[in-house]
Amino acid sequence: MSSVTITDLSLSFGSIEVLKSLNLDVQEGEFVVLLGPSGCGKSTLLNCIAGLLDVSAGQIFINGANVTWDEPKDRGIGMVFQSYALYPQMTVEKNLSFGLKVAGLPKQEVQERVARAAEILQIEPLLKRKPAALSGGQRQRVAIGRALVRDVNVFLFDEPLSNLDAKLRTDLRVELKRLHQRLGNTMIYVTHDQIEALTLADRIAIMKDGLIQQLDTPHGIYNNPTNRFVAGFIGSPGMNFLEGTLEQQTGQWHFVMPDLRIPLNDYAFKQTPQAGQFVEIGIRPEHMLIGDTALQQAVHFSVETELVEPMGADTVLWTNVVGNNLTIRTDSESSVKTGDKLVVGFNPARASLFAQNGERL
Repeated sequence: MSSVTITDLSLSFGSIEVLKSLNLDVQEGEFVVLLGPSGCGKSTLLNCIAGLLDVSAGQIFINGANVTWDEPKDRGIGMVFQSYALYPQMTVEKNLSFGLKVAGLPKQEVQERVARAAEILQIEPLLKRKPAALSGGQRQRVAIGRALVRDVNVFLFDEPLSNLDAKLRTDLRVELKRLHQRLGNTMIYVTHDQIEALTLADRIAIMKDGLIQQLDTPHGIYNNPTNRFVAGFIGSPGMNFLEGTLEQQTGQWHFVMPDLRIPLNDYAFKQTPQAGQFVEIGIRPEHMLIGDTALQQAVHFSVETELVEPMGADTVLWTNVVGNNLTIRTDSESSVKTGDKLVVGFNPARASLFAQNGERL
């Protein structure tokens, strides 16, 4: 059952199109993350769903009701912003209860909702404190609690963790995942952080220039990117790209570039390939193998290490093949040093091919 449905949604500011006939269907209880670079329209889309912006065209449905022109308070949503937006003169308890009291809810119900939210978010010991006496992570929990007390079916999050340090982001990310598992509410979450998207989402909508480029599970986005933009945007370090052409020999397709020929017998083509066609092949750094295991792959060649980046849990090697940068993610125990000659290899079935227009081949 659909919880949030967006059909042909467009939004323009003068001559500038921010959202372009966008469609999105979020199922009940689903955690969908809107991911993309700055200016792609993800926060604008969230604000349209919340009713904070008037759309130029299209419709928005929440739980089957057309809310395109409804006020934010009438849409049945709870929203958590990037800034905590807490009332500094009020205690945590009063911050949580203020909106409910203004809405005229009975005192007993207000107390029950505040107690429930405080228990879920583990902020019960903080209820008598004011925001100034709280850490950043505690303030963000209170901001989430203020949305939770509304007891709605749909929660909207606009980059709620971006103001926190790295450890707090990790901790709160885990708490948000647990919160969703416990409540089962529909959640739509905006971020530019791909780690947040991959770890939190049931499905990710990757956006660019006001359009959704791909809507899929984290696994689908990562392993089968629909175009070159998605492939390059997801992954750190980013995917390696090599330019070449397609050739066919004795019924077998090959990717060919100077001094390198890659057999594609295990590659699953989405489109019919053509001989001589310009393509880019993409290989993720973690799919590149070195040493004896590289020699066992269908494709292997020699490179020289130009730079070694220890990353703690693993090590990133920067190399070069036929004038193209090539990064390799390997084990942190690797003893490779700058200047070392390496044999690297990969399985072409794990690669991605992109046509000249950027679409997956």
